[in-house]
Amino acid sequence: MMRSLYSGVSGLRSHQTKMDVIGNNISNVNTVGYKKATTTFSDAFNQTMRGASMANDNTGRGGLNSMQIGLGSSVAAVQNVMTRGSSQRTDNTTDVMINGNGFFVVRDVTGYYFTRAGAFSVDENGNLVDTNGLKVCGWNAVDDQDNPGQQKIVQTVVTPVNIYEGEKSYVPPAVTTTINFTGNLNSVDNPEQINTLSFYDSIGNRFTVEVRLTYQGDNQWQFDFARSSDGNVIASINGDVKNTVALNINGDSPTIQFENGILSQNSTRAIELSITHPDDPNVKFADTITVNFKDLTQFNAKNDATATTVDGYTAGSISGFSIGSDGIITGSYTNGLTKILGEIVIADFVNPAGLQKIGDNLFATTVNSGDFDGIGQEVGVNGANFISGSLEMSNVDLAYEFTEMITTQRGFQANSRIITTSDEMLQELVNLKR
Repeated sequence: MMRSLYSGVSGLRSHQTKMDVIGNNISNVNTVGYKKATTTFSDAFNQTMRGASMANDNTGRGGLNSMQIGLGSSVAAVQNVMTRGSSQRTDNTTDVMINGNGFFVVRDVTGYYFTRAGAFSVDENGNLVDTNGLKVCGWNAVDDQDNPGQQKIVQTVVTPVNIYEGEKSYVPPAVTTTINFTGNLNSVDNPEQINTLSFYDSIGNRFTVEVRLTYQGDNQWQFDFARSSDGNVIASINGDVKNTVALNINGDSPTIQFENGILSQNSTRAIELSITHPDDPNVKFADTITVNFKDLTQFNAKNDATATTVDGYTAGSISGFSIGSDGIITGSYTNGLTKILGEIVIADFVNPAGLQKIGDNLFATTVNSGDFDGIGQEVGVNGANFISGSLEMSNVDLAYEFTEMITTQRGFQANSRIITTSDEMLQELVNLKR
């Protein structure tokens, strides 16, 4: 039988495979994070009719090239194209796009997988999951012992990111240790400045007391608390409950001295307060609360001296979270504080095109992609960043795919014509004997 028949068949098969790839690309034109594939052909093996020969001086003849007849085409490769797709804004807090190289790391009991589709959500247990229910992985945050009240990321083996587990769901109360006075005292307009001063106990109660700065003449001010007729300090507890507080200044009521409007070097710059809880002695305050006056001034200007609570706060529960461009997840709490909850990491590969598609927008490692080390890396290591509230769309170019579809269709038609023409030639051969 004629070789061209089989060449035509192989061409049909090759072009059919390419059309399958094109069809899959087009069907995923709106699939989040999809990476298109391309098809590459190669010629099949050749039948050698005559080998090559070298020149022969004895015969006076030159060399001859080999004579070969090809036997069709085959599919050499179907390769993933890992270029970045365009971004689509969603304004959904849990949607994240990688602006650069790398893959999100997700996992279930079977192991780690990788994806560019950042359409995440939070499940009932607080886990950050993808659309398949696989848990998004990253690094956890722990309390920073060198900076009390702060958190730091521990870069270790990645684990599923959980937003609400354990102490992430709340912030415990903290006692107040420092209060700062800032602003200006005007002795002419306000010879008696009345302010409020707030502090917190160990279970998060907020105490507010009234303090008075009274001008004594000669650029001196006296600091003291507003007291009841029996000498006790009256406190507002959590904004509405009135009670007396055993609040004492450690030492005499201080005199604040100014010189040319600036606090004198010999003046009181800070005092310490000692407090006992009015109702429950087991509920603690700080051993002492330091009140600083070093930032006060006395000019002929607006009277705006205020007391600011530097630390201490009531308990708070998580009210929301955000994902930064660096992958840091920050929780927001009802008491106005924020806390680092963890960090989303990425996996980068030596040969990302070598990853194997396994469906559901997921990739798995192969021997040709490079292994995942189990730790990952920060998104900014190679200059990438996260875009929260956006998703990466498919990188399929419809204009390109339609053009490829036309050339593939014509290639298929041409190969089918090989078969019909070869068939006609065989028919002519058969008709020689009638």
